[in-house]
Amino acid sequence: MIKRKFITTAKDVINLEIKALQKLKKNINNSFNDAVVQIAKCQSKVILCGVGKSGLIASKIAATLASVGTPSFSLSASEASHGDLGMISKKDILILISNSGETSELKNIIQFSKRNKILLIGIVSKKDSILYKASDIKLLTPKVDEAAGIVPTSSTTAQLALGDALAIASMKYKKFDKMDFKKLHPAGSLGAQLKTVEEIMITGNNIPFVDENVIMGKALKILSEKKLGILIVRNKKKTVGIITDGQVRRFSQKNSNFQTLKVKKIMTKNPISIGKNELAAKALNLMNNKKITSLVVNTKKKPLITIGVIHVHSILQSNIS
Repeated sequence: MIKRKFITTAKDVINLEIKALQKLKKNINNSFNDAVVQIAKCQSKVILCGVGKSGLIASKIAATLASVGTPSFSLSASEASHGDLGMISKKDILILISNSGETSELKNIIQFSKRNKILLIGIVSKKDSILYKASDIKLLTPKVDEAAGIVPTSSTTAQLALGDALAIASMKYKKFDKMDFKKLHPAGSLGAQLKTVEEIMITGNNIPFVDENVIMGKALKILSEKKLGILIVRNKKKTVGIITDGQVRRFSQKNSNFQTLKVKKIMTKNPISIGKNELAAKALNLMNNKKITSLVVNTKKKPLITIGVIHVHSILQSNIS
C-alpha cells in the first residue's frame, strides 16, 4: 500500500513538470531568437545568476553553454553585492533567472547592468516584476503548479529546459560541430567516442607496405616484422591491394611454390578504406560489418594513397565501442 502511494506521488510530480514544459513550449517566441543571436555573437562571457534553486539552475546552464563553445560561468547573487560584480565587464551578457522576478538579491545586479549598459536577459515568470521590466530581452516562463504546492520543481524544470534550448540553439547558430565539441571534452568516455581515425592510426615506417612485384618469401618477413597481420600492397603510384595473414595461410596450404609467387597474385584488390577525419567509432563499425580487423586510411584529396592503417586493437585500446 505504501509503495503504491510513493509511485502515485512520483507520477504526480512528473505530470506537473510535463505540464510545465508543455506551457513553456507554447511561450517560446521571437524573444528566444533574439537571445540566441546575442549569446552566439557574444565576444566576451555569458554570466548567469539566480537565487536559491534558480541559482543551481544557472550553474547548470552556464556549464552547458561553456561545453558547447560559449565562454560562460555562474555568479553568486549574494557575493555579487560584496565585490563579485567586478567579474562582469561591459561586453558580457548577463542572464538573470528568477521565478518571481522580485528576488531582493538580484536588484543590485540589475542596477549594475543598467548603469554599465550590459545586455540583460531575464528568465522570469511574472510580467509585472522588476526583472521582467528591466530586461533587454525577456524570456517569459509559464506560471506553473509546484509539487506539494510549494516546492520549486515545475518552475525550475522549465528554467532548465529553456537554458538547454538556448545552449543548443546558439551552438547550431555558430555551427559548433562534433569536432569542436571533442576539443572541449578530451577526457572520459565521451572524448574517446569522438576520437578520429587520424588520432589512433598507425603511420610512417610502421605501415606494412610491400611492392606488388615482391615475391611472397620477402613479403612474409615484412608481415612478421610489422606484426599487424596484414600487408598493404602498392605500386609506384597508389595502393592496389591488401594481404591478410588468413590469406597467407590459405594460399600456402594450396600452393607448393607459394614463397615464389608475386604479391599481386595473392592480394585482395581495392582494400576497404576510411578517411582520416572520420570518427574511430565509425571505423570500428565498418570493421564489424565487413568482418575485418584493419582499414587503410586515406584523405579526400588522394583517396588511393594510403597514409595510415587503423587496427581494431588500437580502437579497443582507446576505449572506443
